[in-house]
Amino acid sequence: MKKIIQRADDRGYANHGWLKSHHSFSFANYYNPDKIHFGALRVLNDDQVKGGMGFGAHPHDNMEIVSIVLDGSLEHRDNTGTRGVIRKNDVQVMSAGSGIVHSEFNASKTDDVSFLQIWVFPKERNITPRYDQRAFDPAARHNALQLVVAPDGAQNALSLHQDAWFSLGEFEAGQKVDLTPKQPGIGSYLFLLSGEVKVADEVLQTRDAIGLSDYEKVTVEVVKPATFLLIDVPMLN
Repeated sequence: MKKIIQRADDRGYANHGWLKSHHSFSFANYYNPDKIHFGALRVLNDDQVKGGMGFGAHPHDNMEIVSIVLDGSLEHRDNTGTRGVIRKNDVQVMSAGSGIVHSEFNASKTDDVSFLQIWVFPKERNITPRYDQRAFDPAARHNALQLVVAPDGAQNALSLHQDAWFSLGEFEAGQKVDLTPKQPGIGSYLFLLSGEVKVADEVLQTRDAIGLSDYEKVTVEVVKPATFLLIDVPMLN
């Protein structure tokens, strides 16, 4: 088994006043040659945006972008006329494909919005851009892994153009969760949103992460009540 450990306080950090952003991988002005990507997982930004503020219109192409709102609400618009709001327990997938221009703003004028924005390299380039979003019942992730993104949209998950799976889980202390690769060549990246767990002889605390590859099975032991995001992605050569 191969593993990488990323501690919360070792992440890149940018404070723009209206935006506070932690970067698990190299992004914008943060560059770490040891943190470029984990397989097809290229970006994991942990963002907090003040009320009434946001990201103006900007382009993307050839990237699968997953947004998960942790608290508050986020409004998006793009140059195809798509407009909507994603809220806590919502997940959105944007396939930038051949190119799209979009904006993201806090939908509230007063309250902060906290969300994860995650980029995954696509399986195929220059596809037609598209959006999809869905609300997921948090009760379905109590002491279980709730699949929210999958290549084929299985189990009512959102689909994306890569052999990648996203799962959310909220576990009580004392619970154990076995992880196995979805298929050969797939690695698993666990990002701990809160709590404390033990994985592969490593203790993780809030906002720590572990990446595992070349493994058959590993057990997540929940030490303190924990919420985490599990991302399974192809390990690129």
